[in-house]
Amino acid sequence: MNDVAPEIRLTSFSHGGGCGCKIAPALLSEILKNSARLPVPDELLVGIATSDDAAVYKLNADQALIATTDFFMPIVDDPYDFGRIAAANALSDVYAMGGKPIIALALVGMPIDKLPPEIIGRILAGGESICAEAGIPIAGGHSIDSVEPIYGLVALGLAHPDRIKKNSDARAGDTLILGKPLGVGILAAAVKKGKIDAEGYKQLIATATQLNTPGTALSALDGVHALTDVTGFGLLGHTLELCRGAGLAARLSMRDVPVLPRVEDMVAEGFVTGASGRNWASYGRDVELGPNITPAEKALLTDPQTSGGLLVACDPDAVQDVLSVFRAQSFSQAAVIGEMTAGRASVAVA
Repeated sequence: MNDVAPEIRLTSFSHGGGCGCKIAPALLSEILKNSARLPVPDELLVGIATSDDAAVYKLNADQALIATTDFFMPIVDDPYDFGRIAAANALSDVYAMGGKPIIALALVGMPIDKLPPEIIGRILAGGESICAEAGIPIAGGHSIDSVEPIYGLVALGLAHPDRIKKNSDARAGDTLILGKPLGVGILAAAVKKGKIDAEGYKQLIATATQLNTPGTALSALDGVHALTDVTGFGLLGHTLELCRGAGLAARLSMRDVPVLPRVEDMVAEGFVTGASGRNWASYGRDVELGPNITPAEKALLTDPQTSGGLLVACDPDAVQDVLSVFRAQSFSQAAVIGEMTAGRASVAVA
């Protein structure tokens, strides 16, 4: 974070930031309820039916094209960091399908009468830096004049058709592993209120800009059955997507869920996003919280994660291989957090 606060606070332009901008799960389901009736070609391996992370289209026997897009309003005030976070978040969906990004297009909406060109340029430069880290170009895009600043990417990737990791293929008895700690939304709420310290900001940026590159290697493990990333619907929401896709239940152990330092104390101080409450209202009926789960822990479980961690469902015999992939790529807090079980699509947290 800059030693001197920026004269222009990007977060002051937006009513929400990062993946907290996402439409609540229940409302999104209502909006999309008739879309699945559209014609679906045989080559479309993954569409919208299971709310997966990206669309996948089979090109030939050895290649499948992964296509996704993601964009949002500022989650931080520093324009370069905003661009970095937005780009990492967009690329995450390619990794969450088990693919490798190959190209990106920029999506840019800016209030050009309020933001000077150099600020907008820094946002784009941040996105370019992340794409360079991923080894891909930003080859074009589209820009508009908008009321709120918006930035993101269209991301394309490739994977072998047999190695696509859907969010709907979990099996009863699978172990659940989370790649990144929770708490990004809590830290973003502190940014919005101008109450974050240098260490908290450092944690936010380090977590949200870490590319979910383990997804590519995880796709090669036969013991990995399902894969998704935890973003705007929080850990509970994206775990429920695994459950609904596979027709299974899940059990999570709160004590095993990795959490960023100090965020539980920050929840108690009131740093909670509005999206957290909207998430719970959308899917709380399908969640059973144990008697020892605190309000702060509930807020963390529903906290919208921007560029959050990969959530892996794997055979118990593959757990050490999965953790080794994470550790080898500097995801030191990756942890076993629960398991998939037979039963109605729901999540129980103890």
